[in-house]
Amino acid sequence: MSAFGGAALNKAASGQMRRGLANVCAYADAINRHGSKLSTGKKLKLAEVTISILDCLAHRRSGYGGHLAFVIMLAMPLFPHRYIGRALLACFAILPLSCARFGAPNPANSPAASGPTVTTAAGALEGRRDGAVRIFKGVPYASPPVGEARWRPPVSLPQWSGVKQAMEFGPACTQPTPGGTSIYANDLRPSSEDCLTLNIWAPAAAARAPVLVWIHGGALQTGSSKESLYDGTKLAAHGLVVVSINYRLGVLGYLAHPELSAESRLGISGNYGLLDQIEALRWIKRNIDAFGGDPSNLTIAGESAGALSVMYLMASPDARGLFAKAIAQSAYMISTPELKQGRFGAPAAEEAGAKLAAALHAPNIAALRAMDPQALTDAAAAAYFAPFGVVDGHILPRQLVEVFDRGEQARVPLLAGFNSGEIRSLVFLAPPAPASPAEYERIIRDRYGNLADEFLRLYPSNNLRESILATTRDALYGWTAQRLVAEQTTLGQPSFLYLFDHGYPNADAAGLKGFHASELPFVFGTLTQTPPHWPKIPATPEEATLSAAMLDYWSSFARNAQPRAANEPNWPAYGSQRAYMDFTAAPHPSLDPFPGMYALHEEAVCRRRSSGTLAWNWNVGVISPPLSPARGHCGVSDF
Repeated sequence: MSAFGGAALNKAASGQMRRGLANVCAYADAINRHGSKLSTGKKLKLAEVTISILDCLAHRRSGYGGHLAFVIMLAMPLFPHRYIGRALLACFAILPLSCARFGAPNPANSPAASGPTVTTAAGALEGRRDGAVRIFKGVPYASPPVGEARWRPPVSLPQWSGVKQAMEFGPACTQPTPGGTSIYANDLRPSSEDCLTLNIWAPAAAARAPVLVWIHGGALQTGSSKESLYDGTKLAAHGLVVVSINYRLGVLGYLAHPELSAESRLGISGNYGLLDQIEALRWIKRNIDAFGGDPSNLTIAGESAGALSVMYLMASPDARGLFAKAIAQSAYMISTPELKQGRFGAPAAEEAGAKLAAALHAPNIAALRAMDPQALTDAAAAAYFAPFGVVDGHILPRQLVEVFDRGEQARVPLLAGFNSGEIRSLVFLAPPAPASPAEYERIIRDRYGNLADEFLRLYPSNNLRESILATTRDALYGWTAQRLVAEQTTLGQPSFLYLFDHGYPNADAAGLKGFHASELPFVFGTLTQTPPHWPKIPATPEEATLSAAMLDYWSSFARNAQPRAANEPNWPAYGSQRAYMDFTAAPHPSLDPFPGMYALHEEAVCRRRSSGTLAWNWNVGVISPPLSPARGHCGVSDF
């Protein structure tokens, strides 16, 4: 016993059970005072044991005590058991006491903390561990955009001191008060205007691992990085460092207004949500190496409005160099408002913002900034404010179609696709069917002119409901996906197209085969983490196998721009043959989805662009404006 400090340790470790915590604290102090008498190996082991005891005390009621006690028990053979035993018994004897009462360090702020800790350029973080994955939640990447910072570009967060706890998701960004029972409905509260946080899932042994940054969907109006569908654990288990981000939504994220433009040194406004995404990417580039991620191998990915955001980022000069690859799931390359002038059927974004302020009885931006964020968001949604990116000549220099036509987008490999039943869960985007097949054909011939024969071949009158759903699907999602991979292929970038045409009993019974976003649980491996009203996915080997394949393909693309999956067919690049991967019950390579679809909608959009006054979005089929004959560079040579 003399080698351990003799009587001092004995005295510190002894005592009554009712004074157990004080004994443990004194035990740690005795080790500190008499450590010079110990060998180096025993010093380290005693320090480890003492820290474990303190950590046991700090977490006893949280369920960690048993695990940490196991660490102590492993060390016991090195020491006389009665001393360690007394300390261990003291740990489990204590209920409401804490070492802080006796002047010892607070375990929550000491090296005894049990979660994984990383030190980044932004500061130190403590997270949680789930098996071999480290998880850090609610990490702030920019200063809160509140008060006078509302409707201003995000500001980099100063470096913090100490260890920031990163164990819980941050609040969702303020969005319309939830209601309804759609399959997407999910109560994401609490929400807040102070919401610029991100979440990280990293393999425990990650080193220069590929990074996937997920941008959530929700029409730029709703959604959050904390949705359980986007849990990154399975993708991290495939070797990726996964990051999901929040960004400002709705009126708080996309309002343009003359006063706001006057405040800007560039004379622009709007796009605050997009600027948040860019700031998040900058934070990730600066800090992700601390989590084992490779900042030079970063893939941006998103679905629906998240995929729209991916296209905005590909088009934005401010985002250039912040990512190396892109994934766009169910993107929609629609016309978007321009800041100063009305064009393509939309008013100037500044004009729309001024009209919204008038509708809310706000005489100026100061009055709008004084409004409660939730009340403002709900009022703007009630006034039909539609958030979109703004063509301002800087953040978004041109319409997306023009950026891609000119080859000015990011020159990066791309994976893009769409779902066969996109509109089955978004029927509000589709027009009602005409009274009869004959009326349907009459309207189509009136609206599409010399394109009508091809239109009716693709979307015949013998099944009006299916033809109307397919028309809107293709005009929004199918055309966009194929256009994206075609444009990137032209730039010499590896590009891969998919169609998700998978059904399962509960979805099929509800008429929702391949519905919008239905690929997400398969991509993330979150088959049991869907929203409450989502058609339940059966726990069968078939569904698990398909999810495993998609996890492999997506993670492989993020790793080296080549989507590959174990025991599954190779995914061919789009190329000149218009190859794609068809996800049905299993993945099947194929050629040219819905032959003729892309050419038809490309021609229709070209004619709308030539007019200068017609939008391109879901105003298609029987609600399409009459299209002018081909002129200029538009033609029908593909038909």
